[in-house]
Amino acid sequence: MKKLKSIIFYILSLIAIVILTMGIYILIVAIQEKLFVPPEYMMWAFKYPASRLVFIYELYLFGGLFYIFHKGFRKTLNSLFKKHRKQILSTFITFNIVLIYIITSAVTIITNNKIIDYSFLSPQGREYSYNDVVKVNTGVYGKKLYLPFTHSKGDFFYIIELDDGSKIDLAEVGGVKNDEHEYFIIEELDIQFVNMDIPKVSSMENFEYSTEHLDKIYTDKIRNILENTN
Repeated sequence: MKKLKSIIFYILSLIAIVILTMGIYILIVAIQEKLFVPPEYMMWAFKYPASRLVFIYELYLFGGLFYIFHKGFRKTLNSLFKKHRKQILSTFITFNIVLIYIITSAVTIITNNKIIDYSFLSPQGREYSYNDVVKVNTGVYGKKLYLPFTHSKGDFFYIIELDDGSKIDLAEVGGVKNDEHEYFIIEELDIQFVNMDIPKVSSMENFEYSTEHLDKIYTDKIRNILENTN
């Protein structure tokens, strides 16, 4: 009976970790919108790979769960903390201040006539016009083995390259005005970029994978984007 209770508690803890991670992600997105997103935005991107750093908090939660369930690990950690308390606390606090700063500032805003790119190194934001877009690369990720928390088979990507070499995947969406689906906005932008004769690399190679988890209305938009070429 005791073992059954432990299993149930463990399962509930895993569910709680997932919910808490989602809550942290939603909170960060809300902070980003409050700090960076202007009223005239069309959409904004939560930039990769900084967006995936949110999962470090999930690792913290798993570490806490491991601490609770494993007496040996708990004893070792407590002993280590007693010996190096100041160093551990200062390192942990500094690391997390930098972490939240990197995550929160990883925002790109798209309006109807400009792009505003924020980053760890440019928290004040750097403005670009659509004319500063020098290349578009779009497609769907295939069967390749990706690192955890990066990309999955069937994920759509739409990467714009700016004249300073910056690359932004607009499909890594943070929010869209009026809750319109991002693929509709990306299609509008794509038509504009193609009409501006911006070089575009597009591939239908893995398109069928997107149909495995998306409704037809969205895969039709992806198809339109991929088939719209210079």
